[in-house]
Amino acid sequence: MSTKDSDVVLEEMGGLDSESLVESICQHHLSNLGRDYGRSDKFSLYQALAYSLRDRLVGNWIKTQRSYYNRSAKSVYYLSLEFLVGKSLTSNAINLGIENETEEALGKFGVTLEEAESAEVDAGLGNGGLGRLASCFLDSMATLGIPGYGYGIRYEYGIFKQAIENGEQVELPDDWLHSGNPWEFRRRGFVFTIGLYGREEKYTHDDGSLRHRWTDTAKVMAMPVDMLIPGYKNGNVINMRLWEAQPARRFNLDLFNSGDYIRSMEDAVKTETISKVLYPSDKLSEGRELRLVQQYFFVSATIQDMLRRFEKIKLDFSELPNRAVVHLNETHPAIAIPELMRILIDEHMLNWDQAWRICRRTFAYTNHTVMPEALEKWSLDMMRKVLPRHVSIIFEINRRFLDEVKNRFPGDDERLSRMSIIEEGEYPQVRMAWLAVVGSFTVNGVSTLHGELIKKNIFYDFVEMFPGRFISVTNGITPRRWLKQCNIPLSELITEKIGKGWVTDLSRLHQLESLAEDEEFQIRWYDCRLKAKKKLVEYAQKEYGLYMPADWMYDVQVKRIHEYKRQVLNVLHAITLYCRLKKDPSSVAVSRVKIFAGKAAPGYFLAKRIIRLINSVGAVINSDSAVNHKLRIAFLPNYRVSQAEYIIPATDLSEQISLAGTEASGTGNMKFALNGALTIGTLDGANIEIMEEVGRENIFIFGMNADDVERRKREGYVSGDVVGGDSELAEALNLLADGTFSEGDRDFFAPILDSLFAEGDQYMTLADYRAYVDAQDALEQIWLDRKKWLKMSILNTAGSGHFSSDRAIMEYATSIWGVHPMEKES
Repeated sequence: MSTKDSDVVLEEMGGLDSESLVESICQHHLSNLGRDYGRSDKFSLYQALAYSLRDRLVGNWIKTQRSYYNRSAKSVYYLSLEFLVGKSLTSNAINLGIENETEEALGKFGVTLEEAESAEVDAGLGNGGLGRLASCFLDSMATLGIPGYGYGIRYEYGIFKQAIENGEQVELPDDWLHSGNPWEFRRRGFVFTIGLYGREEKYTHDDGSLRHRWTDTAKVMAMPVDMLIPGYKNGNVINMRLWEAQPARRFNLDLFNSGDYIRSMEDAVKTETISKVLYPSDKLSEGRELRLVQQYFFVSATIQDMLRRFEKIKLDFSELPNRAVVHLNETHPAIAIPELMRILIDEHMLNWDQAWRICRRTFAYTNHTVMPEALEKWSLDMMRKVLPRHVSIIFEINRRFLDEVKNRFPGDDERLSRMSIIEEGEYPQVRMAWLAVVGSFTVNGVSTLHGELIKKNIFYDFVEMFPGRFISVTNGITPRRWLKQCNIPLSELITEKIGKGWVTDLSRLHQLESLAEDEEFQIRWYDCRLKAKKKLVEYAQKEYGLYMPADWMYDVQVKRIHEYKRQVLNVLHAITLYCRLKKDPSSVAVSRVKIFAGKAAPGYFLAKRIIRLINSVGAVINSDSAVNHKLRIAFLPNYRVSQAEYIIPATDLSEQISLAGTEASGTGNMKFALNGALTIGTLDGANIEIMEEVGRENIFIFGMNADDVERRKREGYVSGDVVGGDSELAEALNLLADGTFSEGDRDFFAPILDSLFAEGDQYMTLADYRAYVDAQDALEQIWLDRKKWLKMSILNTAGSGHFSSDRAIMEYATSIWGVHPMEKES
């Protein structure tokens, strides 16, 4: 069939009008679901509509792919261990430009788009900000016409589904694929073989050169599963390619016939474990090994897929960096560097210098942490076991690199030790961040502060070695999902006032500044915010039985539970308000509900105890009639994208209270500000840039900055000294210690108290307590002045234009990737 003929077929796959959608929904009920569309329900309508939208996406995806090949486009390969997609139904309808037609079509079946989407489950492909950033970036790449692909793992069970029992986190399997995934294409014709374990051997090649090969490996198959990502109303569709692990031999008939039924399936079970769960627990060596296997599995498949495409155009390998750029989203995919070296040297017989020049020009690396202890390292012994050939390559990379360092800084042996990719000691480790820096042409931070901190603290030796390699590109969020989709009343009001161009050019939100003090506009703004809060009230009541008055202040901290996020500081403030109310019911002027959500890593004991603390304090406060008319606490279980779409538009006060110098950027802070929430936060991560954009007077900044933190640590910070001078803090801590919030058990919250005292209060929660409480007191006075609060809310949205992922991706494209937007061929 000719290209022209295939275009006709693609066009016939479905129109974008409501009548065509109805016809397609009926057809998919019959052909894909085997159901009578006259007996449809919400779930079948969701599935049939998803298949119908996928039909419309795939034609544009094929045309987009053709344009890449026909124009010899340089493409981005974006490698991320996480993609936090959320639900796709409404997002895809919006980006196709047919949300009204979709709503009309579903109306024929007596269902709304919101009701149909309620039958969809969040894709279990990520956990936190890293994965959500990756998803926002793919949305922007498609919208801007940046040629590229996202690569990751198709996790069968995600990370886990969080339940709360007796106030504690319980981890359950997130079986998000139990009813299938209508958005995906399983590509059985593009399966790649992945080697693991085995041994390295030397041999003499036919040309007389000494060569290495990796032999006697265990074999695992990687099958690609594609999910399509449409750009906003532009016809561009890119894909997220996720790898599913499959056994090289699924079933051993000999063992089965001998009666060993369990062992006959053993290889299949072991192999499929690779793509079962995101971040398997690393408390045991088996879990750590599985994490390494996962990383190599998806990296190897991705590099093979990239080279498959490159070899189609029959160019010399020296041209690879002109056709592809591999972006490492954090250190998880850093093993891609020795993997590409292995393939070029061992399989394509390039010499070392040729292969290394290609690698150095192909890889770019984003770092997402400012804390040295969070940088990924792997046991050298374990890497030798799993990837023996790669260890040899890493040693050679390191040897040659340290020779460069010696030439540049002769006689500085301490520098050699600090910069070595191999960390020596009793248990040598491979520093994966070091490998990523050495093997990449660009290293970027994700906010201005983060970029400066990693240059100053983590990578300072490398900055001296490669001064031009380090840059900063502040993160961003897609306005399509995080305003247009999740906050329809507010987005419609904005469009009415400034036009619809803001959806793809968020800087236009600045036009709202002139309306910030307009009384009529403030009234309408407040009405939009109240609708969002009532929607959250209905959701929380229906899903969790929680009561949250819509006219109270919604004080929200939703994010991963971690000590450095300082949820404990927020709880201490709640206890302080509780104490004030118990003494004098009139002492607290503002009624507020503190809303928490977030997951703790299964092996992170203290984070899980913090969840219990939040729920235990909430149980006491919520049941006490002396205080619950002014203060309540709500913990919403199983935080995920679809839940955030309810919480973020309804938020009045956004808690971004990490210790200064610990948060790389944050994107939750951007989502809240975009939707008109006011931020209370430290000068950390992107909070600084939010402050600069919205105005210092429209954000509540408190506490130490990063320099203050370092100085105070040098001077010898003692947390106990803080408590002695603050009676309210002492009172709150005493209530934690005396069993008030633990049914009389004085030891239950001892681990949290120990972290604040015996272990030195690493994240200086107590040091920032008074400044935080004072800031909370000050903002209450502004809340009581509704006009002033609404003005600040409007100005937060108006100042959020800089935080679009479209802006971030254009910076990546121009300053890192060297790629250009292109339009889909007609």
